[in-house]
Amino acid sequence: MAPNWFAAVMGTGILATAAVSLPAGPQMHAFAVGAWLLASALLVLFTAATAAQWVRHRAYAASHHRNPVTAHFYGAPPMALLTVGAGTLLVGGDLIGRGPAVVIAWTLWPIGTVLGLVSAFAVPYAHFTGGLGEASRRPDAAFGGWLMAVVPPMVSASTGAALLPHTPAGQPRLTLLLALYGMFGISLIASLMLITQLWTRLVQHGLPPARLVPTLWIVLGPLGQSVTAANAIGRQADTALADPYATALRALGLVYGLPVLGFALLWAALALALTVRTARSDEGLPFAPTWWAFTFPVGTCVTGAAALHTASGADAMGWLAAALFVGLLTGWLVAATGSLVSLRVSTQRPAAPAWTYTI
Repeated sequence: MAPNWFAAVMGTGILATAAVSLPAGPQMHAFAVGAWLLASALLVLFTAATAAQWVRHRAYAASHHRNPVTAHFYGAPPMALLTVGAGTLLVGGDLIGRGPAVVIAWTLWPIGTVLGLVSAFAVPYAHFTGGLGEASRRPDAAFGGWLMAVVPPMVSASTGAALLPHTPAGQPRLTLLLALYGMFGISLIASLMLITQLWTRLVQHGLPPARLVPTLWIVLGPLGQSVTAANAIGRQADTALADPYATALRALGLVYGLPVLGFALLWAALALALTVRTARSDEGLPFAPTWWAFTFPVGTCVTGAAALHTASGADAMGWLAAALFVGLLTGWLVAATGSLVSLRVSTQRPAAPAWTYTI
């Protein structure tokens, strides 16, 4: 049970938040509730499996710390917590009540935020000091998964905006608002540096191994999530700040979001073309948990486009969000089918459970 499997929780949970963000969101409420329930069940299952592994196979579990690929995916568990917490607040109240939903969201958000900040510090620190081995220092070592460790604070910024109305007015709410923008900056600047490294790696060394090609989609994560966060926090800025800052921060969501989403669409086209090219090659595109990169990053672009639709009133943004949601559903079906097929194969061949351990 490697930490990258928590990407399945992220990819399933984003179905719920993306569905209700669409212009026709109320009509998809039942679908969103189902996706949230499935993501919650997967979170419980994977958390229990991880705990059992640390108890029964501690040496193997600890080996992930030093793996030059798997270590970066320690950002996935905190993002899974944050995604399920956001879904609980958005759609879970109908089943468990508004009060319990707020309590659960307020429980998962600080846990996910703390773990995400630890990931954003500890994984780069290990990388910088050689803790991930010499393989991580090769000129062609960069891959999309490097972003996973630094994106969680951006997810905290986006999901934390929904908690601002449930925070006491005055200094507590102002402190949370400022903290959200601080975490926005942590992920944004770190992600921009890593995306530049990834672009350089692709230009100079070509594509990574086939199993890592799906991680190119992870680039969409910090891009789409930053658009979502900028608009979500900006809409709540006037609850803690006075003008002109509240108005400026609200406008920032649109001014920042439009060009960033434009670049995200360019990257999505490149990622799709490179994924198809790899799948049609002789090596093909063998299944790995990296297939879940087809889900959450695309989902953040759905919520980002939907946020821009709300901010601008442009119908084109609403249609774009709907089109991206179709892509999200397609990616989820592909990843889920691959996971189920691999699970079946692994149970038939227990001596070689490659699906469990392999990126």
